[in-house]
Amino acid sequence: MTDTRPNVLFLLTDQERADLLAPDGLPVETPNLDRLREEGTWFDRAYTPVSICTSARASLLTGLYPHAHGMLNNSHEADAIRTDLPEDLPTFGERLAEAGYENTYAGKWHVGQTRGPESFGFEYFGGSDDHHDEALDTRYKRYKESLDVEEETVEDAVYADDGAGGMLVSGTSSLPPEATRTYFLAELTIEAIERRAEGGEGDDADTPFFHRTDFLGPHHPYVVPEPYASMYDPEEIEPWPSYAETFEGKPRVHEEYTRYRGVEDFDWETWAELVAKYYGFVTFIDDQVGRILDALETHGLDEETVVVHAADHGDFTGSHRQFNKGPLMYEQTYRIPLVVRDPTRETVGESDAFVRLHDLMPTFLDWGDAEVPDRLHARSLLPLLSGEDPDDWPDSVYAQYHGDEFGLYSQRMLRTERYKFVYNGPGANELYDLREDPHELRNLAEHPHYEDEKRRLQEELVGWMEETADPLCRWVPKTFR
Repeated sequence: MTDTRPNVLFLLTDQERADLLAPDGLPVETPNLDRLREEGTWFDRAYTPVSICTSARASLLTGLYPHAHGMLNNSHEADAIRTDLPEDLPTFGERLAEAGYENTYAGKWHVGQTRGPESFGFEYFGGSDDHHDEALDTRYKRYKESLDVEEETVEDAVYADDGAGGMLVSGTSSLPPEATRTYFLAELTIEAIERRAEGGEGDDADTPFFHRTDFLGPHHPYVVPEPYASMYDPEEIEPWPSYAETFEGKPRVHEEYTRYRGVEDFDWETWAELVAKYYGFVTFIDDQVGRILDALETHGLDEETVVVHAADHGDFTGSHRQFNKGPLMYEQTYRIPLVVRDPTRETVGESDAFVRLHDLMPTFLDWGDAEVPDRLHARSLLPLLSGEDPDDWPDSVYAQYHGDEFGLYSQRMLRTERYKFVYNGPGANELYDLREDPHELRNLAEHPHYEDEKRRLQEELVGWMEETADPLCRWVPKTFR
């Protein structure tokens, strides 16, 4: 009997802002991702559950918020709350493997120190770096050696004053594009596609595949090769509207964080140089996506393969005068790109429903007719892809933050169509009217005109916390004013 379940190709980026890919977004060349968006479904209100790499990736694997899977901060740091995902939590890789999928994986893992993709139902192809996944990376080094290129140097380097000798933020790589890890990850992905197209006979030929590639960019350092490094002119990049940030009325940690990250003294001229490299990085990745999509077509797999693109979270790149991500729940780091091209069914071109990164977990399982675990904090996107409007679909989205290497810092966020409310455990709460203030510059949490709205949002936030059994749900309401 022919297996009609689709193949799935999942392309995840690291710290890619949603406005890079949105139809009305930034002036960045992304023709291949644009093509995916135009041929598929763009989720305009997609959010990460948490803006920390390990935590978000663990949520993606499990369909749970961080408080439930326990990976509250980055697993590679010395102060990691957990170094590995608990073994008793079901993940989509394991469930797909049990359902008969051939699962492969390339690139960044960053969900634990000792248990890699092989422990979660995947064959790992390599490609991560030794900063995040020391035990996983061997193939890229051998690949680069095979090209006989000189050791990489970085020109035009910009450093942040992190108090420890300076942290590299951006620069131009001396490597040719084909010798970079970004290009290599596309090579591994194309290899997986070719192996699938050429290697199957009989029962093996009918087995659907799931392949996941996790690019390490456009996460900093924004070090990219030519021609991408000089593709965008810093002098033509206008300051973000949120660059007008004064920190007045904001939690104290916002201004302190610019000092912690070593960017307090960056002016717009410096930020524009960084943004130009970030844009170049995104276009470089987009070109690799193009190579991957071409390979799908060349091998006749495009009509039977769902392609999904998302990011684990966004990136400030100077928005609100901030670098990286952290205890600030602004749109630049919590809203993510999410596009799905499913050639196996009729789909809509855009959805404005609130969705989360970890909603992909049950979605992947639905495509694979695999068993969906009980008590998830996620819902399959398949009804939305088909244009359905479920009556019980939430009209808001809930997100968390627990801290990273600077220490624990509890935050909870509620985002509705018009408003955003942020609970800050150690500091002042935040309320933004996104219709009147789309760049989140004015904190209205103490404004008397918004008192009734604030209380309504607080109640809705507590409802999300109770529904997901968030352990802070008994404490947080006692702090509201």
